[in-house]
Amino acid sequence: MKANGWLRLPIDAGGCTGAHMSMSEAIRTAARRLEPASDTARLDAELLMAHALGVSRSSLLINMGRPDWDVPSAFDSLIERRTLQEPVAYILGYQEFYGREFCVGPDVLIPRADSETLIDAALELAPDSKCILDLGTGSGVLLITMLLELRGASGIATDMSAAALAIAQKNAERLGLSETQARFTRADWRQSDWREGLGMFDLILCNPPYVETGAALGLNVRDFEPHSALFAGADGLDDYRILIPQFGALMKSGGTVILEIGAQQGASVSALAEAAGFVAELRSDLAGRSRAVILRL
Repeated sequence: MKANGWLRLPIDAGGCTGAHMSMSEAIRTAARRLEPASDTARLDAELLMAHALGVSRSSLLINMGRPDWDVPSAFDSLIERRTLQEPVAYILGYQEFYGREFCVGPDVLIPRADSETLIDAALELAPDSKCILDLGTGSGVLLITMLLELRGASGIATDMSAAALAIAQKNAERLGLSETQARFTRADWRQSDWREGLGMFDLILCNPPYVETGAALGLNVRDFEPHSALFAGADGLDDYRILIPQFGALMKSGGTVILEIGAQQGASVSALAEAAGFVAELRSDLAGRSRAVILRL
């Protein structure tokens, strides 16, 4: 039967919904079910319940005891997807980054808070940038965030994936950027002519693939996120080797390059940069791990 627009389901083995189950009971049941798959089982259950209801998590928590709110029929299928290790961000269709929501999907990496280190460094070191390049943009978070934080700036974002560029373009439009502010173009830096027509920039941001090919990854990453955006050879440095020697041709005088790196790659990437004539500076994320390399000529 339906009540208040939601379908009441009988409880089944492993399920999270039931004819007499309250919202809080359904969330507790779902959280227990998610514990083998997630270190944040309760949070995941709350986010997925809020998504099924079409409300924010804060609204869910405030209104948990409302008698006119029933457990949505879709909730159990969302929990089932999460038990199979599908990332919450892909199930929800969005991820927060630097205080804004960005659309995501399996064609792009899920933005991590670690990458906010690049934004903080850019705002500190290159606050007057007017022309910005974002290489391997994925969902567009780096370029879009910088353009929203810096008045009067414009930029170009590249990616080898047309599907990723479509998501980035959607995010730019949703967040109010015009086509003159943010341009998205397909380019593969593994091709010899990839720089043609790009121009020169005050600030270059890049979060390239940097995971070692044989690295052990969680199922939520290995089975769901795009491998082309993750892996970069046996030591994870293949794309740095390609890109770093070419940055000089893309930089305006006094320009800055900020690269995301793996936590153990600071010395290796810095050495590649110094061999190409750059001065390299490391920046750490909030956990104290090396997360960005700043390059200047």
